[in-house]
Amino acid sequence: MAVCARLCGVGQSRRCRRRQRNNQQDQGSDSEMDEEEEERIVGQKQGDVPGGGPESGVATAGPSDACEYGRGHVNRGGFLDRTSSGPPHPQSLTELPPELLVEIFSLLPGTALPAVALICKKFRQILNTETIWRRRCVEEFGMNEDLRKMEAGGVSSRDLYVKLLHPYRYILGLWQPDIGPYGGLLNVVVDGLFIIGWMYLPPHDPRVEDPMRRRPLFRIHMWESKKATVECMYGHKGPHKGDIQTVKMDEFSTKCNQTDHHRMPGGRQEEFRTWLEEEWGRTLEEIFHEHMQELILMKFIYTSQYDNCLTYRRIYLPPAMPSDLLQPGLFKGTYGSHGLEIVMLSFHGTSARATKLTGDPNVPAGQLTLDIDLSQPVVLPDLEHQHNIEELSRLVLGVHEEVQREVEQQAKGPSAPVIGAAEGACGGASGAEGIAEDQPGPGSSTTPPEAQPFVLPLGVMARNEVYPRTCRKCFYGTGLIAGHGFTSPERTPGLFVLFDEDHFGFIWLELKSFSLYSRLTDHLAHAHAPNMERFEAMLHNMQSWTS
Repeated sequence: MAVCARLCGVGQSRRCRRRQRNNQQDQGSDSEMDEEEEERIVGQKQGDVPGGGPESGVATAGPSDACEYGRGHVNRGGFLDRTSSGPPHPQSLTELPPELLVEIFSLLPGTALPAVALICKKFRQILNTETIWRRRCVEEFGMNEDLRKMEAGGVSSRDLYVKLLHPYRYILGLWQPDIGPYGGLLNVVVDGLFIIGWMYLPPHDPRVEDPMRRRPLFRIHMWESKKATVECMYGHKGPHKGDIQTVKMDEFSTKCNQTDHHRMPGGRQEEFRTWLEEEWGRTLEEIFHEHMQELILMKFIYTSQYDNCLTYRRIYLPPAMPSDLLQPGLFKGTYGSHGLEIVMLSFHGTSARATKLTGDPNVPAGQLTLDIDLSQPVVLPDLEHQHNIEELSRLVLGVHEEVQREVEQQAKGPSAPVIGAAEGACGGASGAEGIAEDQPGPGSSTTPPEAQPFVLPLGVMARNEVYPRTCRKCFYGTGLIAGHGFTSPERTPGLFVLFDEDHFGFIWLELKSFSLYSRLTDHLAHAHAPNMERFEAMLHNMQSWTS
């Protein structure tokens, strides 16, 4: 039944061939034909043979031939033999058996099925088959639950898809909440038979190697009724009524309808102690630094006023390219008295950029915290000289001055003469052009570079005393610093240190401080950017949100 197989598009059907053999009567060897021969001749009728047509003796089926085609066999001359009897070949999808239509419709995306239901009554009835919708839930949304148990409980897979998964598919993925300078990271996922919005929180300072913490902010389900129910999960009194509104493309808002569930019997003091233990893993008495106490109290007052009534904007994971120095993605990093913050590392030609997803009153979320020039590698001295902060400063500042001169030359125009770089910068290189010619690209080597010893200079402060003692490469870069309220922001030179695929660091020379970054390893579905242009536009918008 090659014709049947070609009509349905899923390959030859063994059941169709068995039905034909059982119903056909013996027509003799002259009237029988194997399927390969039938398919070859039908292909000739459709014009597969060069020169095929009325003039070449191969018939071209017209409307009348199509109606008669199922009533006989095709003989070796390319014409219909209407003397043989047998079951008619299906002329359209409507003539296929229901079990085959179920298989075909199961392959279509769920968004196309409503249009299929409008074709005819038969298709509409077949689309009530749970197998079709069960497969759509699994393939499109990755549901791993036993949907048959849910169906036995009174909620069909069709209702789950049509009333829950499909309407709320636009909010799946990564989002950044609008919480002033603090930002955040929300991951909306299909979790069992729920859609849950998980707020991702960094580990307690300074344990950068610990996994991320998660806190549910809202959930959507269909357990209590035949329609989707939104519940707020904020507070300590369990789920309560909430609402979700899609403001515009790539933006939505949450609202709690019972904010009294967020209050605690002991008032604001009890709420603050509970929040502090969850946020920092300690009590206020255990935090001896007065400035850190002020920062913590300020964050509690600012963030608690929202009562989980927030606006979220979509963010994407950065696209990966073969030339990247390492796999781009999300990292947890130490930021002094501000604690741990989440940054997004992405690559843009000869530069690597770390953008804040969570921020602080000095440098808010959305800002470019690190800008690394991958065309300016720095060769570290031996371990004895690495202990000397003056030696490291000489190397990095030498590159910084060279870069500044190049920027000034470009501003003057292409006709201005190029001034040579200071000797000794970047391990003795004579300039950026010479480095680019002698050094391979950041990710051009297929084998990992040989590790070299690394130690922090004396006098450089580090929140985490445990850091890698070998590194792969080092590059010149700048970090963003600012006063409280993001006042007087400026980029200050520093050293980017690549330890391995999952760790990097940055030495802030002016602050004499070291930040260690560790990769966030959680699986984040529905989060990859469609293309680099969309990702670049998102980064630009993120900076405008908090500027």
